[in-house]
Amino acid sequence: MKIKLTRLTASTIALCAASTAFADSLTIYSALEEEEIAIYLAAAQTAMPDLEIDVLRLSTGKLGARLLAEAGNPQADLIWGWAVTAMMDPQVLELLEPVEIAGTEALAPEFRDADGRWFAQIGYMGAFCVNTARLADKGLTMPTSWADLAAPEFEGEVLMPDPNESGTGYLHVNALLQTLGLEDGWAMLESVDPNMAQYTSSGSKPCKSARTGEYTVGISLAFTAMQSIEEGYPLAMVFPTEGVGYELEASGIMASSDQQDAANRFLEWSMSDDAIALFGQYKALVTVGGVEPSESAMNAGLPTDIATVLAPVDFNESAGRQTDIKAEWRDRFGR
Repeated sequence: MKIKLTRLTASTIALCAASTAFADSLTIYSALEEEEIAIYLAAAQTAMPDLEIDVLRLSTGKLGARLLAEAGNPQADLIWGWAVTAMMDPQVLELLEPVEIAGTEALAPEFRDADGRWFAQIGYMGAFCVNTARLADKGLTMPTSWADLAAPEFEGEVLMPDPNESGTGYLHVNALLQTLGLEDGWAMLESVDPNMAQYTSSGSKPCKSARTGEYTVGISLAFTAMQSIEEGYPLAMVFPTEGVGYELEASGIMASSDQQDAANRFLEWSMSDDAIALFGQYKALVTVGGVEPSESAMNAGLPTDIATVLAPVDFNESAGRQTDIKAEWRDRFGR
């Protein structure tokens, strides 16, 4: 299998097996983190050596914009690991083929579309990435909540993704608004805004900037926090007491694809025992029953039962009001 991971703002990264005659080829759009894509596709290469795969990695917002811009002439065969809140956009659902992917029948109803247009066996959750060395140098107290980040001493010390560009940004904002209610939720975000050094387009960047000591707190992803801690950065993964935002990462096949069989093969591989076990090593959230958190995740502070820290998110509400929420956020905080 030949794998090509493409970015819009960087040179192509190619991971190639020996050149052979490929029976099928796929073009995949994905919002998974680049580090994850490389790991998962290496395993897929072993399982499906005759399949050629080109992956275009885009942020959540840019992936949606590209899909809609290409609606008249779709270029992708399938979507792999994209925020279900975005996938549930009626304009996107119209582009997807109802299919039956082996293994998805075991997923709970809330993790798959009733018409078979998408399913989500994995997800991601938010976290605060706190640089413990910088925290100590500046004499700051470890923040455990959004309210703590509003303290004057954190001025210029916090980064967060822009929810209009990043699915991670939206999951944080959405969870806070659903947990506290719109009035109190917006008030909380208003109170933290003066301390924001920057709103980024990437969900992982705040954590990566915090781990290198550029800032003290990055409002980001648990995946990036766990990875950073495992790599030895002076970082603590903190789950805010108001509740942790999370998102399902959905996959589906484009109705326009002429590679339906190959797309089915790939998604069926993604539901295989080997793939699920691999996801369990890197994902904070796996919706398939019986998957235990990895040792590195536990060492980083991920609780055995993540339900104890998750916010009570309603994904139908998340999808239905996201346009309004993003517009209001832009009016309030756009820079």
